[in-house]
Amino acid sequence: MTFEDVLNKIDDIVWGIPTIVLILITGIILTIRSRGIQFTKLILAASLIFKKNDTEGELSGFSALCTALSATIGTGNIVGVATAIVTGGPGALFWMWIAAIFGTATKFAECMLAIKYREIKEDGHVLGGPFYTIEKGMGKKWKWLSYLFSIFGVMAGLLGIGTMTQINGITSAIEMAFSDINMSIAFSIGDKSYTWATVIGGIIVTVFAALVILGGLKRISIVAQSIVPTMAIVYVLLGIAVLVLNITSIPEAFILIFKSAFGYKAVQGAAAGWTIKQVTDSMQKGIARGIFSNEAGLGSAPIAAASVQTDEPVEQGLVNMTGTVIDTLIVCTITGLAIVISLCDPNFELGDLNGAKLTSTAFSRDLGVQGPFIKFIIMICLAFFAFTTILGWDYYSEKCLEYITNGRMRLVFIYRLIYILAIAIGPYFTVNAVFTIADITNGLMAIPNCISLIVLSGVVSRDVKTYFETSKI
Repeated sequence: MTFEDVLNKIDDIVWGIPTIVLILITGIILTIRSRGIQFTKLILAASLIFKKNDTEGELSGFSALCTALSATIGTGNIVGVATAIVTGGPGALFWMWIAAIFGTATKFAECMLAIKYREIKEDGHVLGGPFYTIEKGMGKKWKWLSYLFSIFGVMAGLLGIGTMTQINGITSAIEMAFSDINMSIAFSIGDKSYTWATVIGGIIVTVFAALVILGGLKRISIVAQSIVPTMAIVYVLLGIAVLVLNITSIPEAFILIFKSAFGYKAVQGAAAGWTIKQVTDSMQKGIARGIFSNEAGLGSAPIAAASVQTDEPVEQGLVNMTGTVIDTLIVCTITGLAIVISLCDPNFELGDLNGAKLTSTAFSRDLGVQGPFIKFIIMICLAFFAFTTILGWDYYSEKCLEYITNGRMRLVFIYRLIYILAIAIGPYFTVNAVFTIADITNGLMAIPNCISLIVLSGVVSRDVKTYFETSKI
């Protein structure tokens, strides 16, 4: 049994039916208890993004949202969607939508509670997130669960979503962009060879990440709010061009997505039919990749939200829930539709295409653009998205470690150095392996966080009701 086989078995356990049901049930309960806040208050949420507050905290609401988006809009939107469709079928995109729709209420609740239960130190330093939500909201006897969440958070940042998946996605995109150029081999590990494009790209990203990470939260937020909006707009505009040029193919793409989501699988050389395994695969990969991308229920975004300058937890919860809409319902949907539109073409050969290569190939085919141009655009978008995700997850995992160590910042600094080292070695793992590790650590984080959100759903309901009864908004 190979290392990847072991990871896949662990992934199947962590992302089994119980975890999937837990995440969906959490979103459904919070949707009901918040009175469908993601549907009724979305316009209000968008209007609050740029609201200024002069109260206690370290970041503006917009900065916190960009910091959270910097960690969510990353390889999950370009690479993760592609891998989900390859392994779970086009129906995985449908389950990403379902997870996002209910996950929007989850994101609202977890960010709101993070501000409600945060701690502001004497020096103005803010610490908050699911660890304090569990400890203060559920009581001291549940502190073991807050430690469990924090340990999983450090693991996710260091081994999964924060480092290896992102740098691996960047270097894979660089390799793809320069695939038409004969790049010499730098070295080989086993049967896998690495060109100088991968090596040099990895070194450059590691150096720039180190410069920002060692500068702390303020530098991370400045970089995030400079890069994230710009690159998101570029990618969305490119995606809109794909959809407009292929507008007649969109209905067929939706039919394929829904059929695949509910188990219809056409098998070449055999009878087409409905299979339970196809439903399970689509749900598992769709929800897992959806959580990987938008992080709703994961408990990461609340860590950034807790640092916001506000005395209204409900308002910042509203602001942060827009992140799930932007990330999954807009950016991931664009990627997914572009790929599925290509899959609807009988002349399109999937072959061994996966990750960024599949996304760029689909975009090129859909736009009718030949040559390296689209590859470079995808590479640039992916590189900046993934770079900011590296920064955001360093911040999240640092806060988890700060909670575990009771504020021993010397240990946090040592962790930063180890985090940078993990970025440096990330390019030399396989794409499937790093994404599987990320899925596992994500699932482990989501379990204690979702348990706390269900237990505290009554607090969410009460505070939402009180806010809208007394607010002038």
